[in-house]
Amino acid sequence: MDPLPPLNALRAFEAAARHLSITVAADELNVTPGAVSRQIRMLEEMLRVQLLHRGHRQISLTRQGEDYYRAVTKAIEALREATLRLTRRSRRKQLKVRAYTTFAMRWLIPRLSSFHSANPGIEVLLTASLDPVEFRKEDIDGAIRLGDGKWSGVNTHRLVPNVLLPVCSPALLAAGPKIRKPADLQHQTLLHSIARPDDWGYWLEAARVDHRIDARGGMTYQSSAMAYAAAIEGQGFAIAQRFLVEGDLASGKLVAPFKQTVDMGDFTYYLLTPSDRKESASMATFRQWLLSQFTEARA
Repeated sequence: MDPLPPLNALRAFEAAARHLSITVAADELNVTPGAVSRQIRMLEEMLRVQLLHRGHRQISLTRQGEDYYRAVTKAIEALREATLRLTRRSRRKQLKVRAYTTFAMRWLIPRLSSFHSANPGIEVLLTASLDPVEFRKEDIDGAIRLGDGKWSGVNTHRLVPNVLLPVCSPALLAAGPKIRKPADLQHQTLLHSIARPDDWGYWLEAARVDHRIDARGGMTYQSSAMAYAAAIEGQGFAIAQRFLVEGDLASGKLVAPFKQTVDMGDFTYYLLTPSDRKESASMATFRQWLLSQFTEARA
């Protein structure tokens, strides 16, 4: 590889070319004018090109010097910006959090910007997975999981009531046969999530029509988010977790055709953190913010 010019020589040339003054460049770099001149001459000898015209008390750039100055300026600025980005990132605390895809997409991600605005020194690295959490084997600080709250080796913080209700598009509800009572779903398409196969069964049992309707029949999607999207497009009736579709209900994209709901009690969403290590200040800040979001929503 061809040798690169010494950085000190490039800095001396860049400063002198920018100010068109050896003396001012020396003051900026905290060296003597003689040191700046020597660095520039060394650079010219290495490049075998004259970069400066030297007058009695002033300097000017040669044509080659002007071209080289523009290139050197871009390179130094790029190096300065890369260094700044790196040092800023190293000063920020990284917090690794895992959630479910639907929870992340429909609830957490839309709100994360407010957390980052309030806490610019903390960077949340969010991943999505259905896999069980093993804090001792994985490099994560917290996880949002659905369950009964009875996990071992973790601290649990209950987040939100898990209330189930059917939803559909207004257009679907207005078209075809009237849907007045739960039993009218018998000839409708039910939308399911692979991750939550029993939700329709819970609701139909509560509505006392489980024996008339196939709780597993209909169309199945990889995530609840996909089932909700299909419902918005009029493909059928999805069984939804209310807090995840409140925005769509408010905007009219979805409607809830029945008053019947099912509160799953303790089987709901929790923030999990490892109990065998001290909670970091960043995790405590995120936990308090997350809990406050649900408290404000219920107020």
